[in-house]
Amino acid sequence: MCGIVGHLGFNDTKNILLDGLCELEYRGYDSAGIALLNNNTFYTHKAVGKLHNLVQKCSSLQVEGFSIGIGHTRWATHGKPTEQNAHPHCGTDTYVVHNGIIENYQALKTMLQDDGFQFASQTDTEVFVHLFEKYQRYHSDYEAFKKAIQDIEGAYAILLITKSSPDQIFFAKMGSPLILGLEGDEKFFASSDAALLGRCQNVHFFEDGEYGFVSPTHLHIESATNNHIAFQNATLPTDKVSAQKEGFRYFMEKEIYEQSEVLADTLRGRVQEDGICFEELSDGFFDGIEEIKLCACGTSYHAALTAAYLFERSAKIKTSTEIASEFRYKQPFLSKKTLFVVISQSGETADTLEALKMAKKAELRSLAICNVDNSSIVRLADASILTRAGIEKGVASTKAFATQVAVLWMLSLHLAQQRGALDKETLTKALQTLREVPQAVRVDSTMHERIRRLSKRYLHGHGFFYIGRDVFYPLALEGALKLKEISYLHAEGYPAGEMKHGPIALVDAELFTIALLSEQLLFDKTKSNIEELSARDATLCVVGSAHCDLADDAIRIKKSHHYMLEFYQMMVATQLLAMEIAIRLEKDVDMPRNLAKSVTVE
Repeated sequence: MCGIVGHLGFNDTKNILLDGLCELEYRGYDSAGIALLNNNTFYTHKAVGKLHNLVQKCSSLQVEGFSIGIGHTRWATHGKPTEQNAHPHCGTDTYVVHNGIIENYQALKTMLQDDGFQFASQTDTEVFVHLFEKYQRYHSDYEAFKKAIQDIEGAYAILLITKSSPDQIFFAKMGSPLILGLEGDEKFFASSDAALLGRCQNVHFFEDGEYGFVSPTHLHIESATNNHIAFQNATLPTDKVSAQKEGFRYFMEKEIYEQSEVLADTLRGRVQEDGICFEELSDGFFDGIEEIKLCACGTSYHAALTAAYLFERSAKIKTSTEIASEFRYKQPFLSKKTLFVVISQSGETADTLEALKMAKKAELRSLAICNVDNSSIVRLADASILTRAGIEKGVASTKAFATQVAVLWMLSLHLAQQRGALDKETLTKALQTLREVPQAVRVDSTMHERIRRLSKRYLHGHGFFYIGRDVFYPLALEGALKLKEISYLHAEGYPAGEMKHGPIALVDAELFTIALLSEQLLFDKTKSNIEELSARDATLCVVGSAHCDLADDAIRIKKSHHYMLEFYQMMVATQLLAMEIAIRLEKDVDMPRNLAKSVTVE
């Protein structure tokens, strides 16, 4: 959610900022801007909408010699998407960019207005630049920056530049990601490593509470408890090829097609002849654990719901799921015999991160399932398992969900082994089934073409029901979410058996139902629910391997010997259906409105 970039050095700061923002487009945004100080002159440009609007505004800007600059893509939280509300925000001779939320901004704004400061925007961020300038009257620039940091409450990643320190960038991090990269005398900042790939290899992932400044010859990092923090010198990869579309129409389409490859990476080295091996987990990691609590948001929560079925079925252990944004405020009862598992694609999801902090405070053992190494959640958890999904640029998650489910499925089998809950024959069959998953998700061109042609029939009506039973219920939720996210059509996922308990009142010919019909799991029960809908004239599209006379349309998958292979095939079908409907409706598939890839505010 939002993106930050910064640069200090003799290279072309303008294009470094714009290129970095381009790499962060996938995070979601509604406006963008840059501020650049070159030869003692500030240049600032802002634009609403897509980044190319900002690029056009900057086209005549020429930078010579040494310069410093900051840039930002904004996802509106306070104030509408306008140029006035876009970052960077300015004072007299100071500019700031900020990710996160300043929770006490209203009180600070009132105080600053009483002190004579004028505000130009509706944002919370603008209070920071005026706080800085207030303290700048009596202190050095760095001391003024530190005092401003001490006054704000909430989550933030902040970069600030000011004309009175023309060779420095000030920074601070609390709750929102921020990375510093070094390459010779050049300094780079970004909120995600995607913006740094190809620019630098040596980086520092800031921890909460760290702040400081950089100049051409100096780097200073400190915190409230440590006045000198060493540069981590972590290493970034140099390969950017995976971030390109490679001939596909959209990143989402590319990422659906590469699920086979990334799932093979997810399984590699973990699925062994005699069981599941996670080198990330120490011996005895599950000792004393009597319950599992899975906590996540959005798509990751649907992976958690899926996993709850698998843990109880395979490992015979009590398992519950929590929506992180609700868990934070429900005053939950937490037992130290509970393993607290958090799931996040980015590792920066604000609500999930705060839930993890609660679990840590309650002294629960914690495990992170994540796609991003060195992310905040990974660093905080007691142990972590990386999903190995690679860069996912489409805002609507596809391969991240596929790999999360795979890791959780493997984890359920790993725990089942340790608990002696599965006999050897059942475990051997499960391991073989896991090995078949990469092939199961390989996109069949005939099915994709069938879905593309079918999609034109599903562009009207008053909504969609997605229905399924058992693990196909969370898949129904995920299928409905994909359609909502990128087509803006109303869709809801339901347990198939719950239709008669209220939702069926909405059913008529103009309500489309996507029914996930497994042959391997509760086939007769699900078919009976489909019959109930057919009797009320619902328009039915059945996804499955079995023929269904009641279906108006069908998306046929290959017959499988295991319900999880059906699960993965249906996952691909629902992803493609959502994408093709969105394309026909001429929506922005990769960057849907109002959404962000990494939700770093609650």
